[in-house]
Amino acid sequence: MITIKDIAKEIGISYTTVSRALNGKSGVSPKTVKKVLKEAEKMGYQPNAIARGLVKKYTNTVGLVIADITNPYYPSIARGVEDAARKIGYNVFLCNTNYDKDNEKSYLKTLQEQRVDGIIIHPAKDDLPSIYDLQTPMILINRPSHGGKTSTIEVDNERGGFLATEHLIQSGYKRISFIGGDVVSYSNNKRLEGYKQALMKYNQLIDESMIVHGSFKTKSGYTIMEKMLKLENPPDAVFAGNDVIALGVLHCAQDYGLNMPDAFGVVGFDNVQFSELPQIQLTTIDQPKYYIGKLAFEMLIEEIRNKEERIIKKIVLEPELIIRKTTQKR
Repeated sequence: MITIKDIAKEIGISYTTVSRALNGKSGVSPKTVKKVLKEAEKMGYQPNAIARGLVKKYTNTVGLVIADITNPYYPSIARGVEDAARKIGYNVFLCNTNYDKDNEKSYLKTLQEQRVDGIIIHPAKDDLPSIYDLQTPMILINRPSHGGKTSTIEVDNERGGFLATEHLIQSGYKRISFIGGDVVSYSNNKRLEGYKQALMKYNQLIDESMIVHGSFKTKSGYTIMEKMLKLENPPDAVFAGNDVIALGVLHCAQDYGLNMPDAFGVVGFDNVQFSELPQIQLTTIDQPKYYIGKLAFEMLIEEIRNKEERIIKKIVLEPELIIRKTTQKR
């Protein structure tokens, strides 16, 4: 790797002069600056971002830590973060934990070693207090703050769960199941709360046998749905914890020959890209994923620039019911 000292040796001038020329500082003649820049390009010199960051107190980099890059929900958020970052000359390190706390811990350690200016994170699990010990500015996505010490941005998951279930009830379905993801997931449990609130509002029985948790995967949705169809009194509709789970439910319903949407209905959550495909047309709850990413980055930059006077924020965005062909029209 070519260093400033290599350039200085090649030209025959001091290390300090080369450093000042490369960083645009005064005290170096235009002729010398031109000579240094030409030699640096010729030798393929690339500045050490970390070293420069130590001097300037910032590196113009942030970390984005997400739980599952294969879930279409996350790329939309990542694009929002990256587009906002690029506008002000920031780079983004993307880290995928695959819902693994050890992976997450390792990535957070690496990001700190890389001296990132801040971190945006959708934690792998809700019970991870170690993330709150970091000294780096941080924004949490779809997770609660820790004692009000960390800024957060989320969609109103409880409201979304209510809208999804209310729509199924008003569409005429009688036995509505909730098929969710991780039982300890904050967003999953908020959506479940919304499901229960809608049932209570419309005087529907909350049947615990209709509430099943698995993982936020298509296979989980299929497997759980298959088991529920074998019950003596199976559901005639499902509110799925996310669109990926809903896709598994849909596949299972089709394999078992259920008549959708007349005899069986499905609502997902997230409104990812595949949900609007002609062969799927999933009714779902939309959350503004791209905007969440963009806003999360803007919140982070504000914290980076105001470390001494941090203002902890909690932003909650409104969800929207998107009605398509997996449910009956009201």
